Amino acid sequence: MNQAMLFPLLASLLAFASVLLLGLGVVGARREAERSVRLRGKVAGFAGLNTAGAPPEPTRKRLGRALAELVRSLGARLGPKDQDSLDQTRLDLIRAGLRGPGAVQAFHGAKAAFMLLPPSLFLAVVWVLPQALSLQLTVIGALTLACLGTLAPGRWLRRRMAERRLALLCELPDALDLLVVCVESGMGLDQAIHRVSEELRESAPVISAELRTMTLEMRAGRQRQQALKDLAERTGIEDVQSLVTLLVQADTFGISVARTLRVYSDTLRTGRFQRAEETAAKLPTKLLFPLVLCIFPVLFVVLIGPAVIQLMHVFAKMGQ
Repeated sequence: MNQAMLFPLLASLLAFASVLLLGLGVVGARREAERSVRLRGKVAGFAGLNTAGAPPEPTRKRLGRALAELVRSLGARLGPKDQDSLDQTRLDLIRAGLRGPGAVQAFHGAKAAFMLLPPSLFLAVVWVLPQALSLQLTVIGALTLACLGTLAPGRWLRRRMAERRLALLCELPDALDLLVVCVESGMGLDQAIHRVSEELRESAPVISAELRTMTLEMRAGRQRQQALKDLAERTGIEDVQSLVTLLVQADTFGISVARTLRVYSDTLRTGRFQRAEETAAKLPTKLLFPLVLCIFPVLFVVLIGPAVIQLMHVFAKMGQ
């Protein structure tokens, strides 16, 4: 096949695949929207609500909802169907703070969109350029963009998980201190957890959200031990898992919860101080390369530059 015909054929196939997937996503999103409208109508009818005089929804909000439905539909069609893979992705999203009902489908839809859209845009730009690239460079560029687009959502998710984990580690000692105060003042553990979640809503939003979720689970009828284990599973932090184990053992054997929380709070505070010292000890090593590559050359130019210029003038006069 002629090389000049292979590139338009490849671009046409990618464009066809993108349009086909976009059409499937639009059809699925439209069906979901119609289903949601029917359910809202039924709920409104049962509740006796009159939505005729309600203000219309803003256009930006409707477009955002339609785009989200499109991405979720695309992820539901192209995402993995293995239940273990779906459960692991759901757990990672929960640990990253993303707990929507369609978060898994939206994540896989975003991966599919990032895999298809950048290569398609790249091929379209190359096609309209007056001086086209060679076929090898075009294929390598499209495949590189597809690989980067596939890996980008996973990279973003891991970074968000790490940031949330660090926030939990920093906020947990303060939450335990407040728990100790509440328990020693006479509150039960369930009431103390609820009070701490309300008090830390502004200063420590991450641990406050986790404790609030645990409180809602216990109000819904879940046992405290199972709710604590779910908390450890959602966070994925060893310190939280150790704390949950201590609380379960204290609840089982009748040990003082306040004493257990106080001892573990001191341990966590010591660990936070040690992590700060470790970070401070790493700073000279991390600053070495910027100093050598960026700051020292400029200092050498500023300090030695005038002497070099004077030497050049002296040598020029001696040559005359």
